[in-house]
Amino acid sequence: MTIVEVGGLRKAYGGRVVVDDVSFAVEEGEIFGILGPNGAGKTTTVECVEGLRVPDAGRVRIAGLDPVADHAAVTQVLGAQLQESELQAKLTVREALELYGALYPEPADWRSLVERLGLSGQVDSRFGVLSGGQKQRLFIALALIGNPRVVVLDELTTGLDPRARRDTWEVVEDIRARGVTVLLVTHFMEEAQRLCDRIALIDKGRITALDTPQGLISSTAGSTIISFTPSEALSDEDLATLPALASVEQNDGRLTLTGSDDTVNALLSVLARKRITAHQLRVTDATLDDAFLDLTGATR
Repeated sequence: MTIVEVGGLRKAYGGRVVVDDVSFAVEEGEIFGILGPNGAGKTTTVECVEGLRVPDAGRVRIAGLDPVADHAAVTQVLGAQLQESELQAKLTVREALELYGALYPEPADWRSLVERLGLSGQVDSRFGVLSGGQKQRLFIALALIGNPRVVVLDELTTGLDPRARRDTWEVVEDIRARGVTVLLVTHFMEEAQRLCDRIALIDKGRITALDTPQGLISSTAGSTIISFTPSEALSDEDLATLPALASVEQNDGRLTLTGSDDTVNALLSVLARKRITAHQLRVTDATLDDAFLDLTGATR
C-alpha cells in the first residue's frame, strides 16, 4: 500500500529552482531513502512532504491527505526529526516527552520510547548536558511520540561519531520493525546502503535514479572493483582485451580496474598466460559511493 505520494513537485526560491519535477511513491513499511549531496534539494523535498513548505507545483499526499490543506490531520499520522532542532537547555528529557505527548490525543508511552532508544538513564537529565547521540535519540523519540504511521528522519546522524552513528542505525531498523514507514534523508552513502529498501537519488533538484541500493550499484559502469600490483606491467593491448572494463587507474604501480565478473575472469586468464603475479589482489563489489559518482557524473 502506498502511503506517501509525490508527483511533479517543484519549488523555487527567488527564481532559483531547487526542486524540479520530483516524483516518487513510498510503500507502507519500507525505509525509503532520499540521497544526494548537500544542496541537492533533499530537505526542501521533505519539508514539502511535511507541510512545512508550500510547493509551487505538484501533488503531495500522506496517507491520502494533503500536507498543506489537511495539515492538522497530517500531524496525527506523520512525525518528523528535522535537520536542525534545539530545545531549551534546562528542559529535561522527561519534560520534553511529556510536553510533546500532550499535543496528541493518544500519545505513545514515553517510558517505552526512552527504553527502546537507550535513554532510560537520561530521563531526568537536562537537554543541555546530553551528548550528540543522546540528543538525536531524543529527537527521534519526539518524532515518534504521536504514534505516527510515517516518520521523516532528516540527516539524523550528521555530526555523530562512528559508534553513535551505527547505534542510531539500529534504532531506525527497530522503528521499521515495529511497522512505521521511514523516509530517510541523508548524504551518507554507507547509511543509505545499510538501511534503505529503495533510494531516490537527487542531484541538482531532480531525481537521477530510483532503485534498490543493489540495483543502483548494479547499474553503474563498473559494479566490480579489482585492485592489485602486477609483478610486471600489463600492456594497453592486454587491458583492451578485457570485457566490460569501465575504467583503469594506476598509482605507484598498483592497478585499479572497474568492470564486472567477466572482467575478473578474463584478467585472471591474461595474468596466467603472461605468468604475471598479482600481488595483494583485492576483488570487491562497488559501493553506493561508486554508483553515486557514476550516476551524477561526478569526478572520481
